[in-house]
Amino acid sequence: MRLDKFICKSTELSRPDARGVIHAGEIFVNGEVITDAATQVHENNRITLAGQPLIARPSRYLMMHKPPGTLCSNLDGAYPSLFRWLDIDRAEDLHIVGRLDADTTGLVLLTDDGRWSFNIIRPQQQCEKTYRVGLRDPLADDVAERFARGLLLQGETAPTLPARLEPVGPREVLLTITEGRFHQVKRMFSAVGNRVIGLHREQIGKVRLDVPSGQWRHLTTDEVDCF
Repeated sequence: MRLDKFICKSTELSRPDARGVIHAGEIFVNGEVITDAATQVHENNRITLAGQPLIARPSRYLMMHKPPGTLCSNLDGAYPSLFRWLDIDRAEDLHIVGRLDADTTGLVLLTDDGRWSFNIIRPQQQCEKTYRVGLRDPLADDVAERFARGLLLQGETAPTLPARLEPVGPREVLLTITEGRFHQVKRMFSAVGNRVIGLHREQIGKVRLDVPSGQWRHLTTDEVDCF
């Protein structure tokens, strides 16, 4: 992770204060003064401040049920940040793994472990994400087959990866995808002449949402290790 982030994770310093001690030449990595806050460090490095070795706190892994009309952001914008619902110490150290649109609800993962989150979102991982989708019109008979083959979305040069579609009702489906393109679910249904009117993420990998709207919990060890 970045050196300034490591300092925050191993002390009570804020990010600006961590950068301050780094720029002041007070941080040693393996016996060498490091003044670049963006320097990448690893758990096997010896990192000291004022001669004292620093040990990072254990990483945290959470699930949250994102309410409607909230932003997957650390800061408020046109809508409030979902971090307003996160009553946990040093919430500012956490980041969101796979964002949702403001009007989309459901499962969001949060962590302060950058390596873990990268492993989930990197395209090669093809991590499955399942959405419950409400539609304006009844589902056409050929949509599941078209999604399974892949669709060429407007403005794209490569088709979507195969997606799995399971009808739940005339205007409701479960859709499982392994990508995270911009507004992908909405654009996929638009490409087949339909419109998404409700979107809720139920599952990421083997982790299934099981807390009420606006609530959160820590992931279990098995849930963390399944990615």
